[in-house]
Amino acid sequence: MASAGYGDANQKIDYVFKVVLIGDSAVGKSQILARFARNDFSMDSKATIGVEFQTRTLVIEHKSVKAQIWDTAGQERYRAVTSAYYRGAVGAMLVYDITKRPSFDHIPRWLEELRNHADKNIVIILIGNKSDLEEQRAVPTEDAKEFAEKEGLFFLETSALQATNVETAFMTVLTEIFNIVNKKNLAADENQGNGNSASLSGKKIIVPGPAQEIPKKSMCCQ
Repeated sequence: MASAGYGDANQKIDYVFKVVLIGDSAVGKSQILARFARNDFSMDSKATIGVEFQTRTLVIEHKSVKAQIWDTAGQERYRAVTSAYYRGAVGAMLVYDITKRPSFDHIPRWLEELRNHADKNIVIILIGNKSDLEEQRAVPTEDAKEFAEKEGLFFLETSALQATNVETAFMTVLTEIFNIVNKKNLAADENQGNGNSASLSGKKIIVPGPAQEIPKKSMCCQ
């Protein structure tokens, strides 16, 4: 069971997961971060300069997980931060604005950069932000869904303004990372040959939570 709180004080942390937000400028990356980290939204958000990160501690399967969410400027002139920005990241949120077609058309380039610099097992979710502006929509949901399936990504449309799906998006990524880490730990235990863990081999550990409300990313072609 995953639960979410905003307080970090004096808590024993079991895991720290670094998640990066990437995408063009002005798609709402900082707003998504503010909504998740502080349950906050500001109408007059300024452009992010360089890199900043915020944290929030959550409980997943009785373990305390500190999510360290990194936000960067989408402008080209900050590209030099790239390798340091991606180093150690276990999750990524690839954000576009559903009212700005170019921000979606640039997603393959962002994804390529991510795959060039980040760990190959990084958990990625594609996010179409500003779903509250339906009447100005320039990117059909179907286009994004198709792209996400082809690339093996999770996908959700969010509204940082209305707080729609922001929590679910983060919990999807964090729960998936948690599952992967847990599986690695189990495999390590089994390799130590303690005999008892063998019965767990091959079984998938399912952490109930928001991730299961979302269609799983498709692993292969139809």
